[in-house]
Amino acid sequence: MRAKVNHLAEEGQAAEWGADLCTGWMKAFPEEATAFYIDGHVRVYHGDKARLPKAYVAREKLCLRASTDYWVNAMDGQPFFVVYPAIDPGLIQVLEEEILPRLERDVPNQPTREELEKDPLLHRFTLIFDRAGYSPALFLKLKEKRIACLTYRKFPGEGWAENEFFTQKIELVAGNVVEMRLAERGTLLGTKKDEQVWVREIRRLMPGGHQTSVVSTDFQSDAGPMAAAMFARWCQENYFKYMLENYGLDRMASYKIENIPDTTEVVNPEHRRLEREIRSKVATLTRRNAEFGSIELGGGDNSDPKVVAAQIQKRATLYEQVDGLKKEIASLKGQRQAVTRHLPMSELPEDQRLERLSVGTRQLLDNIKMVAYRAETAMAHTLQEAMGRSDDARNLLRAIYANEVDLLPDPVNQILRVRLHSLANRSSDNAVAHLCKELNDTETVFPGTELRLVYELVSRPDTGQPERQQKPLDAPA
Repeated sequence: MRAKVNHLAEEGQAAEWGADLCTGWMKAFPEEATAFYIDGHVRVYHGDKARLPKAYVAREKLCLRASTDYWVNAMDGQPFFVVYPAIDPGLIQVLEEEILPRLERDVPNQPTREELEKDPLLHRFTLIFDRAGYSPALFLKLKEKRIACLTYRKFPGEGWAENEFFTQKIELVAGNVVEMRLAERGTLLGTKKDEQVWVREIRRLMPGGHQTSVVSTDFQSDAGPMAAAMFARWCQENYFKYMLENYGLDRMASYKIENIPDTTEVVNPEHRRLEREIRSKVATLTRRNAEFGSIELGGGDNSDPKVVAAQIQKRATLYEQVDGLKKEIASLKGQRQAVTRHLPMSELPEDQRLERLSVGTRQLLDNIKMVAYRAETAMAHTLQEAMGRSDDARNLLRAIYANEVDLLPDPVNQILRVRLHSLANRSSDNAVAHLCKELNDTETVFPGTELRLVYELVSRPDTGQPERQQKPLDAPA
């Protein structure tokens, strides 16, 4: 299998195939291609063959060798495409340079130029991302392109008065209805005059009094649906979690190493060293200032002249340390200012040049995983129609995938019969039978043959007795 995957990846068509898949999904489901979740996923590298850059891994709370991929998903979590930067420049730069041009080209049913000129508040589509993409300058650029954005606000400041908040019933992406206390104001963001932008600021008041602030350049939608879209970002997080657990999202696809182009800009190691040293000195200075301020001279139990003298000596020592630290920090900041922050890869010493794992193989397998996840999602929706607990649909599908089947070719009638065996209980069998019927109605022909796929479930043997009902947990034995 690894040899086949490597052979397909060497053809160099994984990116083109992924683009075709994305375009097809958007055209097939245009209602899903109006708002997009964008987030980065860090893939940790535990090997020692490649010199990968380090990235902060939130789930492990460590800075580790890793690569960062940026995913674009629909609001229900289904994926559209993924971007693989050689060196992670941050969400803002990836969004501007790689994600946005692709969405502008591929998103269907965008308003025409005449429609945009007629309605100054109309936007083409919406981008939803976390605080990593917070930038008033970015908001202004997107607004000029007539693209709405939605994200959390950094440094929201003082809380709003509680009488500004009103309770609203809001329908989430999953269909359930919740109540939120929301308030809204217009806010001017940006310190530089040429980067200032007016946004809508929507705040949610939590039961404990905490206020969560969301900003958007969408001036058409109601506040409720916008808050629901922002707070439903867990759909994309759940997608990452599910793919890690069930699809091996972070599993090594290939051991091949690729060189990063010499023109790629990376952070100057000397600048990084100075930045790290400055942060260390600033942290020490904060502690010394706190110690200096906590020493009281005289009064209370410290009226003893010897104690007062010791305190004076300690304060003098701390004062000298604080003064010395301030001078060191100022000197380090001067050195940092004189050092270029970014360098092209070609100017780094040979032993410090970074590498990356093969992208072609990873992209090929990610395309297959996206296709599989979307197929599984479609089957889950079908199963939910015949299930009492819709949340169990994916668990049932995994049980089906792990179960054995009988393949019975019938060339005479041009049928390939796929016979599934009964599952744990009759309710599961009923749901699977419903899925088989839906699949049979598509009249799909097995690729490379003229055999039509027919799915059927082996009937549960009739014992003449009703199926045993499970007793409630609190029922007597």
